[in-house]
Amino acid sequence: MKPLARKLYRDLLHLKGQMFAVMAVVACGITVYVSMSSVKYSLEASRWNYYSRYRFGDLFMQVKRAPEPWREAVSRIPGVATVATRIVTDVTLDVPGLDEPATGRLISVPERGEAPLNGLFIVEGRSIEPGRTEEVVASRPFMEANGLKPGARIGAVINGRWKELRIVGSGLSPEYIYEVQPGSFFPDKRRFGVFWMSRNALESALDMDGAFNDLSLTLAHGASAKEVIMRLDQLFARYGSLGAYGRDEQLSDRFISDEIKQLGTQITVLPAIFLAVAVFLLNIVLQRLVSTQREQIAVLKAMGYSNAEIGRHYLAFALVPTAAGALLGSALGAWLGTRLVRVYGDFYNFAELVYVFRPQNLLVAVLLSAAAAVAGAMMALSRAVRLPPAEAMRPEAPPLYRPGLLDRGGFGRRFPVPVRVIVRNIERRPWKSAVSVIMISLSVAILIAGRYTYDAVDRMSAVEFGEKHREDVTVIFSDPMPPSVSYAIASLEGVLEHEYYREEPARLSFGHRSRRQALRGLRSVDGLQRLVDTGLQHVALPAGGVLLTTKLAEILGVKPGDRLEVQLLQGSRRSAEVPVAGTIDEILGMSAYMRLEELDRMAGDGGALNAAALRIDPVREHALYRQFKRMPGVSGIMMLKALRRSFDELIAESMTTSTLILTTFACILAFAVVYNGARISLSERARELSSLRVLGLSRGEIAFILLGEQAIFCLAAIPLGFLLGIGLSALLSVALSSELYRLPLAFTPANFLFAFAVLVSVAAASGLAVRRRLAKLDLIAVLKTRE
Repeated sequence: MKPLARKLYRDLLHLKGQMFAVMAVVACGITVYVSMSSVKYSLEASRWNYYSRYRFGDLFMQVKRAPEPWREAVSRIPGVATVATRIVTDVTLDVPGLDEPATGRLISVPERGEAPLNGLFIVEGRSIEPGRTEEVVASRPFMEANGLKPGARIGAVINGRWKELRIVGSGLSPEYIYEVQPGSFFPDKRRFGVFWMSRNALESALDMDGAFNDLSLTLAHGASAKEVIMRLDQLFARYGSLGAYGRDEQLSDRFISDEIKQLGTQITVLPAIFLAVAVFLLNIVLQRLVSTQREQIAVLKAMGYSNAEIGRHYLAFALVPTAAGALLGSALGAWLGTRLVRVYGDFYNFAELVYVFRPQNLLVAVLLSAAAAVAGAMMALSRAVRLPPAEAMRPEAPPLYRPGLLDRGGFGRRFPVPVRVIVRNIERRPWKSAVSVIMISLSVAILIAGRYTYDAVDRMSAVEFGEKHREDVTVIFSDPMPPSVSYAIASLEGVLEHEYYREEPARLSFGHRSRRQALRGLRSVDGLQRLVDTGLQHVALPAGGVLLTTKLAEILGVKPGDRLEVQLLQGSRRSAEVPVAGTIDEILGMSAYMRLEELDRMAGDGGALNAAALRIDPVREHALYRQFKRMPGVSGIMMLKALRRSFDELIAESMTTSTLILTTFACILAFAVVYNGARISLSERARELSSLRVLGLSRGEIAFILLGEQAIFCLAAIPLGFLLGIGLSALLSVALSSELYRLPLAFTPANFLFAFAVLVSVAAASGLAVRRRLAKLDLIAVLKTRE
């Protein structure tokens, strides 16, 4: 082994604790990068494979009823590659073992062969057989949530008629990677499922012989989706078209796309924080090492070693822990990535979700760690290379001391000696102290931001299920019903309160911007249904215009006072100019609200209702549920309390995993900064502390001087960390929000208490580790050391 290699080995062994701390911080950053980037790629690859293998459509359109021969007209549109028509309807279900009514989406499939688009993957059992009109394939999440197996039977009300269906298999489709009931954003696997049924059976049940109400198509390479959508809207306007749209508006694809986008944000932010801390730690360790090895550097230069050789030696000192951290982080990242993919597999329904670790991830991890090593060692290398041998043989000139804060005016005498020593040391190295505080505060910020998403989702749940929607049940009608339906609903025994709303599909336009959006007409917003913004403030529904959510107004480029062009897409398909009466910053989705009577006048049909929101008597709820299960004219029922329980359980599982990971990494970060700071302080001040021991100070007082400084740094880092955590959370809120949902900037006191408790615990643990080294300090050896 060459002399410099032996020296490197001895130095690394001597400073193994600090090197392990640097390695751990680098490993945390690389773990986050490797795990998140590999999970992101795995989701992208699995989605692409799923879409390709099962022929997921590029464009989609729903109509009221269109003749089947129009399929040929669509296939002749320039740019259209493949066209598939089918029948889709929502029905109420009676599921064995489930008291509440469930909702099913029935989708027609060919009796023989595979569907040309949006194919079905059979997970268990088999597909339907020709002529078996009662056979269906149910979605796997619904089957698993209800404990059903092939052969189970469920009841359904199809077109007002009761029919018993037999499940012959469970399946998945690329259309429903994220499976939620129409009108909802939260999955409820027990009470909503997708069912694939014979085309002939659905045609007969819905009186749709020779017709379809749902169309999907794929585009030829280079085709313009915008032009094809325009042609589709023109062709099917007479058949009640709700407007064609692409994958970017398909709910399931939007959710998975937003998830992939969010992973990209996490890949950028968190590793940058950890690697920045690693740069700081390497800088202070190497600066101190060069300072204490001045004489050794002088001897090496006198023996003929060049500046380049000495520079490479100290650079290797930085590269060893970062390289070890990169390798450890890559291994941990690969392991963590497999676990995270399983979590995503529980949340999203892929036919095959495979974890893929790419060699590029390892290469980038090595490059990132090398960059951190070079950045952290740069200042120390510069000092070592520039140091002349003659200058290095002399002890380093002592710093210029001057009276500090406590020394002016005689205030210092009022404080014990240990306190004065601590304050003087902080004052004389303000930049180092400030950077130490900032590094510790970053660990607090990560703790705050790590639990922020939990607080934000909890606020979302509280707003949606506690403030905005106060009903127990929402009954969705199959077709628009006349206002007189309210008398029939009110007559049901057990209904305590009932409210209704109307939804009209429309196209909202302003200038060159347009958006397909349902207009919701409400009679009042101070009962079961309320308008509540992200700040939990109740908003009144203004008269004489439309109230838009902030995100929708931003997309359309409108502000209160502007006039929107509104074209209804059903019924009379009337158009009108409607003023924007205001905006509301809602958490979920995009909405446009109007007063019910104003929407009725715009439609010009005497009024219609699409759904009823009910508060029911708990004593009579089971009897009501039995009625709902066989009630004609109902396409779906949403159980708000059950939906909230399902959502909370699902979110709790995923949030617990992410919170545990970030908490562990933040603890490592805080421990590394506090421990390294205390160790370097001990190394720098060993002679001073030993002298104080000889002069009569106790071990406790010496420990107080050394650790008290770190305690002050930790206390100062807490409020700064809180502020940085709020700022980081605000950045995450913007980065993770989308058209589907906006994360509110919400924090609970428990979040800040948790971060405080974690930092105090970590600081105490690092303090105990340093105190043990302080107790073993050899006073005679230290005092003999020449500085």
